[in-house]
Amino acid sequence: MQIKKLSNRDIPQWNEFVLQQPDATFFHRAEWKEIIERVFSQPMYFFFAEDDGEIVGVLPLGQVKSRIFGNSLVSLPFYVYGGILAKNEEAFSVLAEKATALAKELEVDYLELRNIKRQFADWPVKNDLYARFRKEIDPDVEQNMKNIPGKQRAVVRKGIKAGLTSEYDENIDRFYESYALTLHTHGTPAFPRQLFHVLKEVFKEDCDVLSIYKDDRMIASLMSFYFRDEVLPYYAGTSTDSRAYNAHHFMYWELMRRCSEKGYKWFDFGRSKTDTGAFKFKKNWGFEPEYLNYEYFLLNATTLPDVNPNNPKYSLFIKAWQKMPFAMTKIIGPHIVRNLG
Repeated sequence: MQIKKLSNRDIPQWNEFVLQQPDATFFHRAEWKEIIERVFSQPMYFFFAEDDGEIVGVLPLGQVKSRIFGNSLVSLPFYVYGGILAKNEEAFSVLAEKATALAKELEVDYLELRNIKRQFADWPVKNDLYARFRKEIDPDVEQNMKNIPGKQRAVVRKGIKAGLTSEYDENIDRFYESYALTLHTHGTPAFPRQLFHVLKEVFKEDCDVLSIYKDDRMIASLMSFYFRDEVLPYYAGTSTDSRAYNAHHFMYWELMRRCSEKGYKWFDFGRSKTDTGAFKFKKNWGFEPEYLNYEYFLLNATTLPDVNPNNPKYSLFIKAWQKMPFAMTKIIGPHIVRNLG
């Protein structure tokens, strides 16, 4: 068995392996190496285990080095899932050894694997901070509506009665304005505009934007990823008056409705921090939390990292960011987020 670095010629075989693994996620795809290197200029290390010419395991890794937030090796930085994907225990072991060896070589503070399931019983773990919300999509559109709990279903129907409509949108810049404005409202820096153009360019039909309109005016927009029989609504934005029409709720219903008609079987509502507004919002839709297991191999660090908006040390930054002019946040934000991972 050999450990090799991903090259362009290996991408089809890497992705074919990923598609065949039941525990694979969209974020194990090989294209993330190109995307993160192009947009964030962070070094990526994508390794695969090969046995007799066949890929039997993959591990996407990226280094995020920042004066403020430290030096880390993460699978996968900037995204919610990652870790080792292996066909057998031997492949898993050699990839784990490669990851820890690289972490030592790069002299990082810690190695972080963003696993869904626990993989290392002796590693420190965060398994109560983040949960994902994932649920089956019924092939019957009306049954999906019935599956939404009563109060939430009534909110969705208000959006329908308000005359909201949805359309797939090729205008990435229009989506970006909505997305960046929403993050500014929450006190969070937005990813660079370039990222969304690159995502669409690289993933093509596996990435789209669904926009919500009131009359002829866009008031909400959502970028989603598609993986096998699953849809992952991922980046969202709303206008300042969208709440009056329940556009945020209607937007997710429209995505679910459309995906039901197309035959998708799973709706991954994504990751949320425990007991936040987003966490409660997803539970209101009838989704149950599945806690993620982020595991750590500590080197220079003595405690687990705590880089998230719930950390009280960032509260002043969040308030200051909300007061900053929106146009300025779009200039400064991308330089900040590339250091967050």
